[in-house]
Amino acid sequence: MDKFTLIIGLSYGALAVIFGAFGAHYLKSKLTPQALQSFETGVKYQFYHALFLLIIGFNATAIGENIQLIATVTAIGVLLFSFSIYGLVLSDMNGKKIKILGPITPLGGLCLIGGWGILLLSITGIL
Repeated sequence: MDKFTLIIGLSYGALAVIFGAFGAHYLKSKLTPQALQSFETGVKYQFYHALFLLIIGFNATAIGENIQLIATVTAIGVLLFSFSIYGLVLSDMNGKKIKILGPITPLGGLCLIGGWGILLLSITGIL
């Protein structure tokens, strides 16, 4: 069991529930269907990766020494991917879209893929 990974997973999971409720109850009437769908995509990916972090956190001994690297890369990925989407949607809602966040989203996606890739390499013994 890896406490660091579990804390990140639990924190991201709780925030995903909060942001999901915020989107469903507050933003639903304030956003276009497309903007709401974008916000929900951020929440879904955050929640998926919160579960991913919990699963690997509870199975840290099977994963080995790369657990912290996987958790860190994944946590950064969620931060860049999901939170940039939240920022884009919310800033656009206020008429002041923060365009710099657009290029950050795919960097977050690459980090998420990296977390899965490092896990794959760790499990297969390549890394």
